[in-house]
Amino acid sequence: MGGTRQRPGDRPGPAGGVRVALGLVAGALAVALCAVLVERFVLHAEWWQVRHTVTAKPVAPQSDVGPPPGPLAVSWEETTRIHGGSAGGYDGVAYGVARGQLVTASGGGLVVRDARNGAERWSYRRTGWTLLGWTSTRSRLVAYFERDGRRDDRLLVGFDELSGAQLWRRDGERPAAVSRATLRWPAGAGVVLTTDDGRSALYGVSALTGKRLWRTPLPKACRLFEGAAQPSDALDAADGTDTRADTRAGALAAVAVGCPEQLGRVLAVDPGTGRVLWSRTLALKESPDVRVLDGVVLVSRGSALRAFAADGDQIAGWDGDEVCEDRMCPAALADGRLLVVRHQAGKGAGTDRMEAVDVRSGRVEWSRDVPGYAALTQAGDTVYALRPRLSEQLLPAGLDIVDPGDGGTTTAPVPFAMDPDLAGAHPWLAAAGGLLYAAVAEAAPRPAGAVRLVALRGGPEGTGPAELGGVPVDDWPDACALLKKPDLAAVHAGGHDTGHDSGAGRTSVGTVTLPHPVSCTYETKWEEPESEGTPAGPKPSKTPSAKASATAKEGEKAREDPDGDRKGETEGSPSPDAGQSTGPDGAVPGSAVRGLTVSVRWVGETPGAAAKMLDALEAIQSQARERPDIHADQAYEFGPTAGMIALRVDRVVLVVDVDRPPGAAARLARAVADRLRA
Repeated sequence: MGGTRQRPGDRPGPAGGVRVALGLVAGALAVALCAVLVERFVLHAEWWQVRHTVTAKPVAPQSDVGPPPGPLAVSWEETTRIHGGSAGGYDGVAYGVARGQLVTASGGGLVVRDARNGAERWSYRRTGWTLLGWTSTRSRLVAYFERDGRRDDRLLVGFDELSGAQLWRRDGERPAAVSRATLRWPAGAGVVLTTDDGRSALYGVSALTGKRLWRTPLPKACRLFEGAAQPSDALDAADGTDTRADTRAGALAAVAVGCPEQLGRVLAVDPGTGRVLWSRTLALKESPDVRVLDGVVLVSRGSALRAFAADGDQIAGWDGDEVCEDRMCPAALADGRLLVVRHQAGKGAGTDRMEAVDVRSGRVEWSRDVPGYAALTQAGDTVYALRPRLSEQLLPAGLDIVDPGDGGTTTAPVPFAMDPDLAGAHPWLAAAGGLLYAAVAEAAPRPAGAVRLVALRGGPEGTGPAELGGVPVDDWPDACALLKKPDLAAVHAGGHDTGHDSGAGRTSVGTVTLPHPVSCTYETKWEEPESEGTPAGPKPSKTPSAKASATAKEGEKAREDPDGDRKGETEGSPSPDAGQSTGPDGAVPGSAVRGLTVSVRWVGETPGAAAKMLDALEAIQSQARERPDIHADQAYEFGPTAGMIALRVDRVVLVVDVDRPPGAAARLARAVADRLRA
């Protein structure tokens, strides 16, 4: 008779317990194995994370030349939406032009285009990861990614820059000092610079294989800075536009490091070997911005700007309150001269100083006032400068072509508007192959915005001056003739002499002066409403303080600029009685118009060109609403209230700006549109 291992009460015996334990262990191992397999082949799998396209099409190099002086036309353009990542400050869009290609780097990944026509050549994106940096050297491009929500999960990926083929990938590596302004970090001589978690050493990683080639420790107790917009930069003898590459002396990388006793240093390093070429101590408590221009190293922070030669000798220096403000001063190197644009103490906004320094002697060859250039670039012996406004009272941005020999300029409008303070991208310029590339931030699509890249070529000559886009000066209407007394009386602004010169704003572009006022401000007097307990009687009259300037030099001083940033109300101006009833368009009967300005912002060569300019203005507004009820060809309302309306009638773009009462701007905009159509 066989025994049983079943214990009384149906409890398993010792052998059954072993089987249960083994089953539990096997189950746990299976779960762990499944987790590992899911982690490796699903969560970290390349097949679903990566979207990678390559190309076998050849691309020819571009000549080192930009467009000629004169009108400009759009060759091609593209818009990149802002990609918000987990690392604050690195969510912008950056560009680079080299070897006939244009690289667009954003948090979403890389897109490489044919620089001539904008056709996409190759791209690389990773789902769940954000691109935080990129660099290139000797036809190799390296991108740096961090996993969203896990910043310690890092990845470097190397590519063939022309085809997009992946060459290698390296986990855990950290680039040295990525710039928030350009998303680039130093590279040169076929080597990219990386660092450790403590930022106490530099490493050289082969851009071809991804292997470490050298290690250079930083000075004792020093660490790489990360707090600046541009804490590092590099020059590669094989980078940049192709024809200029043959003339470059060699590779040089410059990085800013913080050291004890609140002193900073700038180190110049040979990226091929890691050898420190020179070191300079700077009495700076914060991280400086660093830029390398063909053997010249610029270092800027707040009240100081220094320029060093390739051997470390200082060739120029500037001091002053906010000489570069919070970003690197625009600069370019052409014909042996360093051109620098710096701010001037005591000067008004938009009035900077450009100086040309001979690199060999350090002598200032010429110096002149310039209109607050947002970016500079160089092609051959020509310097291109982007100005945020063609004129203070006109809508489009402008381009100055600067002769580095004597500072002479020619000016032309560009077919877009810009706000240099918008987040998303620092204004950027590059020139190659007869084209000029410009990138500016836009507020649309809202809320994150985008960056618009425009490739410009020389355009056909018009019948008018190039400074006005080929439009004859006689085509510009008189801003002070667009409203008549009945129009003003309808919104309780009657009694004003429309020919009054104190409110007429005139402007000029280069050597061209427009014969008629481009803006007209109407002054309105009123009496303060009586309050309870105040005896009736005559009250002192007041006038709003906002006026358009009488000259182009003073600029327009309206309370709202064309970028739509509304300032506070005019001091001392009364508000409409909240208890009063409103009339058509919401206007309050009996209330006086405040701060009424009508301005002609642009006249396009064609209605289509004018429409694109108005659309460009709308794209840089944080708040914009279409107003089809204005009965113009196009109309938008800007700002939090209904006080500013931009409209287009045929080829003319105008702005009507009325602080209050509500509805007055719309009513006057209709009157302006009707008068232009008459």
